[in-house]
Amino acid sequence: MFPYYNELLDEEKEELTEAIKILINQTFMLERKYDNKTERYLPNRVYRICERHLDFIKEYFKISDIDVIENRQFSVIYLKSKNLQGEKLSKLTTIFILILKLIFDEQMNVASNSIHVYTTLNDVYEKIQLFRLWNNKSISPTEVRRTITALKKYQIMEILDEMGNLEGDTRFIIYPVVNLVLDGQAIAGIIEQYQEEEEEEEEPLDGQISITDQDVSE
Repeated sequence: MFPYYNELLDEEKEELTEAIKILINQTFMLERKYDNKTERYLPNRVYRICERHLDFIKEYFKISDIDVIENRQFSVIYLKSKNLQGEKLSKLTTIFILILKLIFDEQMNVASNSIHVYTTLNDVYEKIQLFRLWNNKSISPTEVRRTITALKKYQIMEILDEMGNLEGDTRFIIYPVVNLVLDGQAIAGIIEQYQEEEEEEEEPLDGQISITDQDVSE
């Protein structure tokens, strides 16, 4: 394994180190990401680096019993491990993922070959109310910003408007990563639990998900 690394040029070593650090931090790596400046989907340089050195990266993470999976259907490279305890997401973040998955599936059912899904904050709020997933009177802007920040980190969504002015018509993109975080069976179970949940938000919930240990199809 390491002879491969040692034979790389210094510039290639630096690129590979950077790519591994980013993959560890965000778990998911998209082949193409939306760029707000150009308003286009652009190739992800770090994805290309991971793809070029994928065999080495797989062996590197294998030492820690972590699988590196390339999902070509959704153009995503990601980490998966049942033995690694990933970041526990908040109740609101979990709810957002549930709703984003539902919206993604709805749009895919009527779309052609596109995997680009757009929605708004109002669309999410409406479905939260529809499924009775949030018993509190309102969701604070601070909670929403924290949730969006977490979802952006894990490449689940990209906001198209300014974070400082979150309104109902705030637009964002749902990336196909959402399909790798939750499957249909998990969605049904968590929705049922949250509908019955009467405890305070900060109490631990079995239905909250952890990013790195999802049992998803490849």
